[in-house]
Amino acid sequence: MPIVRVPVIRHRSIEIDGVRLFYRESVPRDAGTDAPTVLLLHGFPSSSHQYRRLMDALGNDYRLIAPDYPGFGHSDAPTSTNEGGAFTYSFDRLADLIEGFVDALKLARFVLYVFDFGAPVGFRLATRRPELVAGLVVQNGNAYHEGLSEAAQSFIALTPDTTDAGERIEQLLTLEMTRAQYEGGTSNPERIAPDGWTMDQHFLDLPERRQPQYDLFFDYKSNLARYAEWQDWLRREHPPTLIAWGRNDPFFTEPGARAFLRDVPEAELHLFETGHFALEEFLPEIAPLIADFVDRNW
Repeated sequence: MPIVRVPVIRHRSIEIDGVRLFYRESVPRDAGTDAPTVLLLHGFPSSSHQYRRLMDALGNDYRLIAPDYPGFGHSDAPTSTNEGGAFTYSFDRLADLIEGFVDALKLARFVLYVFDFGAPVGFRLATRRPELVAGLVVQNGNAYHEGLSEAAQSFIALTPDTTDAGERIEQLLTLEMTRAQYEGGTSNPERIAPDGWTMDQHFLDLPERRQPQYDLFFDYKSNLARYAEWQDWLRREHPPTLIAWGRNDPFFTEPGARAFLRDVPEAELHLFETGHFALEEFLPEIAPLIADFVDRNW
């Protein structure tokens, strides 16, 4: 009987600027911390949990590190300034903490994997510290206006003064909508495990997690103002880039995936007949692409 080597995954926490961040880290079988490193930045409404299967698939050969942002997953959820607390939930602040996280772990170089909210966090980090980025994997992480669906544009336009803003945000935070983000646009919903949306909803329903989501939704328009800066970084640095995109994503559309080729013409583009959480349905196809990409560009 062949020996099956299951990777070791560590689950740890570290304090950055007074905020405890939870993270998952695979322990490669041979090279340890000298192995090629991939920093996995999660999206909404998820956490590092979304990368559990990818870490099982690649963790023997690569050091995969996936933190939870404050207000997500198992990380702290400090009280928002909008509720009388001291913590500002903005994409700038998330990027500050992830930069501190990278420095605390002494990560000198890594392949950056960005998905959904992970794109504005990751691109902020990349433009601040371009020397850290050995390569870029983009999975439904938008950086172009043409990648925003009409529904996404309508939601991004919300402000605290919009009459129905609270109602629309609350609808997005329901179990029905969380599940729809996982199953919507998929070719075979039976390949989508319920663990993801169940875990996400558990955290969304915690009382202290509501306001952080409101704050980040209202701040999302700050990302659009940065698109030109991020596109300039792509043109200037030309990072090796792999794009794996669920083409039926109701938020971030296929034109957003193709737009990367305008600034990084040599980028590798792979489109899959699935929705927003492409890894959930097409992990067997995407994981080898990531492994090959990292091997060639590390």
